Amino acid sequence: MLPSISSDFQKSNEASWVGTSYLLATCTFTPLYGRLSNVMGRSGASQSALLFSVIGILSCGWSNSMQMLIVSRFISGMGGGGIFTTASIITSDMYNLRSRGYVQSIGGIFYGLGMGLGGPIGGLITDRFGWRWAFFIQIPFFVLSLLAITYNLTYVTPGSGRSTSDILKRIDYGGTLTLLLAVGSVLLFLSTRFSEGLSWSDPLVWVPCASAIIFTILFLVVEIYIAVEPILPTYLLTERVPVLVGFSNALVAVCNLSVTYYYPTWFQTVMLTSASTAGLHLLPNSICISGGSLFAGWMMKRYGRYKTMNMVFGILPFCAALLMTQMKKDSNPVILWFTIMPLGFGNAVVLQTMFIALVSHLPESQMAVGTGFAQLLRGLGQVGGLASASAIFQSRLDTELHHHFPTGDKQTEELIKKIQHSARLVATLPPETQHLATESYAASLKSVFILAASASLLAYLARLPIPDKHLGDNGPAKTMDSDTESTTSTASSNFEEIRDDEDKIVRPRHRCMS
Repeated sequence: MLPSISSDFQKSNEASWVGTSYLLATCTFTPLYGRLSNVMGRSGASQSALLFSVIGILSCGWSNSMQMLIVSRFISGMGGGGIFTTASIITSDMYNLRSRGYVQSIGGIFYGLGMGLGGPIGGLITDRFGWRWAFFIQIPFFVLSLLAITYNLTYVTPGSGRSTSDILKRIDYGGTLTLLLAVGSVLLFLSTRFSEGLSWSDPLVWVPCASAIIFTILFLVVEIYIAVEPILPTYLLTERVPVLVGFSNALVAVCNLSVTYYYPTWFQTVMLTSASTAGLHLLPNSICISGGSLFAGWMMKRYGRYKTMNMVFGILPFCAALLMTQMKKDSNPVILWFTIMPLGFGNAVVLQTMFIALVSHLPESQMAVGTGFAQLLRGLGQVGGLASASAIFQSRLDTELHHHFPTGDKQTEELIKKIQHSARLVATLPPETQHLATESYAASLKSVFILAASASLLAYLARLPIPDKHLGDNGPAKTMDSDTESTTSTASSNFEEIRDDEDKIVRPRHRCMS
């Protein structure tokens, strides 16, 4: 949908902000939902996440400018990450370590199918009815989800005895705010310097760069010296496995986001296909994400090992990204359709096995904190990956267009800006001009795929030192005392470890939906 949306607003150079703003909100606000699920209950936290998502989605459909759309996606991101977080917390309520990977993999099937169907369905709706209806059509599904949660999610989890006000006081607001400002400043710097092409002397370039440094320092100060429940537990920086898993997660996210956002763009700007056809090219990837998730979960449940599987299948994303750099307009259709498949399967296996590798190497008291640490780095990788891909793409596109269209008059400069700001314009250009424009887009997208390949290779190398470990049939974790639980139930975790003793969890009267 992005080329159609950004072309309507004549802001193709700002298109990546639509995705980046969502990921920025997810990265900074998701850690809070773990604590909210303790304060408000699982149902209340889930309903809050859905509410933010609905407000954001409706605002997206009503947006009358690119800026409004970007803000709307940020609001929906505040809820979108919470939906995943609360679902993962509920899963951790009910399953032991060896089974949890399998259960998470079943969730991965639906996640993969959603990613795959979202592209072609969104493109089809955009082609037939306009991109706004691709947002409005989601609302009934959110209403259905809200009803399902209200009816099914009925069990309660008493906390450690602290009052709601005491728990709210322990939330790391300072860390969340400084992280948001630091990451946001980095994104603004990348956008103004590379997407907009402003010079270093421009205040819109050096001010965000300086503020990014300042807020990063403030974030570290808050996390080390001030926060009671830091979203970045700094002591884990001395632990080898959490650091390696977090580093791998961040780089895998860079690879995934670069390809997800720019692979369909290749078909719209180089092959000149419709939005729906471009979206369909993500479907093989989503099918492989589902298959890879289920495969990894089943293998770990059956054999209780993860290392060999990770090493064998973890190299596939690098191979797929390399193949993408070799795509051409006249490439065999089979190559164009199936090149992306190893990337989805391989990264799904990696993410499933790395989650289990992490929790299996942490003591029980650090499990929630450690997984939150890894998830935070993954979120930063998502935001940074998309922003970096956009910066590389726009910078290379500007260079290529000026190479193919030597400047010397105002008319040529205006044409270059139009091509940069409206991806759909390429299909309407005269044949000779169109050929030069598609060549420029192809070269720019190749740079993005090189970034994805590099990130995938570095992630593979980072995982090599992670040792293997047999996954025993561990039962649910034992109840901890209130001081320990206060520390380990920190909101940083997307997979928060909730204690499962009968005296701590009141079982549901109805079905429990995870």
